[in-house]
Amino acid sequence: MKAIATLTALSFLVVGQAYSQNENASNQQKKIVAQKEHYTFQLSDKVIRQKVTFKNRYGIPLSGDLYMPKNSEGKSLAALAISGPFGAVKEQSSGLYAQNMAERGFAALAFDPSYTGESGGEPRNVASPDINTEDFSAAVDFLGLQKTVDRSRIGVIGICGFAGMGLNAAAIDKRIKAVATTSMYNMSRVMANGYFDALTPEQRARALEALGQQRWKDAEQGSYAASSNNLPEKLKGNEPQFVADYFNYYKTDRGFHSRSINSNGSWTATNPLSFMNMPLLTYIHEISPRPVLIIAGENAHSRYFSEDAYKAAAEPKELIIIPGATHVDLYDRLDIIPFDKLEKFFKDNLKVEPTTKASARQTDGK
Repeated sequence: MKAIATLTALSFLVVGQAYSQNENASNQQKKIVAQKEHYTFQLSDKVIRQKVTFKNRYGIPLSGDLYMPKNSEGKSLAALAISGPFGAVKEQSSGLYAQNMAERGFAALAFDPSYTGESGGEPRNVASPDINTEDFSAAVDFLGLQKTVDRSRIGVIGICGFAGMGLNAAAIDKRIKAVATTSMYNMSRVMANGYFDALTPEQRARALEALGQQRWKDAEQGSYAASSNNLPEKLKGNEPQFVADYFNYYKTDRGFHSRSINSNGSWTATNPLSFMNMPLLTYIHEISPRPVLIIAGENAHSRYFSEDAYKAAAEPKELIIIPGATHVDLYDRLDIIPFDKLEKFFKDNLKVEPTTKASARQTDGK
């Protein structure tokens, strides 16, 4: 495990980029044709899905799918902003989560983070602990302007790497009244310290030196080099189990999407820089007294991120470990994802408060 941790830290192979393999574009990708409207799950007949766009505070246009329960006209609904996993798109896990929560009575927005999917931002395939945290708050902006949404009853679900961003958003944005995470990754921690914090100060210094040299190359070329550390195009059978799990989601019909970085692309080579210098969960305790629900698989390689976030958070908080589940199981396994628990958590904590909505509207002159 320590060998894997060191390899991962030095190569910055995180989440969907967990195994170093320098290969040409795969034949598999050429064979799999992803249509423009391709989703990795079937649309439920209990919901309405609508494509929407909105901007974040930096002016970057974001693309989302708004899932609404059918026959919700005239109602005032609690709402959820949902994103993740890291390197995925709204047509994958976040959309599946949004659809299932809409079936349970919520307005649910699954969105592509800045610089990825159908959202704007240049260059492409870049992540930022600051901008991606802001993306959640921009989603809250959008939801709070919808006539069918009670803006005093908005929560967040973050999946995988965007669990950390969701928690970070909840810490700073008091409009978020409850936050839940599944298969959490703390992206700044893993990029700065490697898996299980195995990166030594000397290794970190060498990695930063290499990233600095890459910046010179990018500046000279006038473009940003892609990381070569992607998922393998074929499994050889000797990969760590979590790499096989990622492959079996992102690289097969189960979860492949042409716009997903983990399925069909690469982060930029210098993507780790801002994460290595900006700890995401510094103020996680300030989410309190708003509630936090953290969900992880018993056999997830990432489980320790969830357990440590739970320890750092203040009450009220709850940690749920799903027996037998791996990290990727919580992406799309409907028999494993605890949607009943998520429904109860948000319905209990996004309750209607009489006059709250009216007073909120009045402060805006509406």
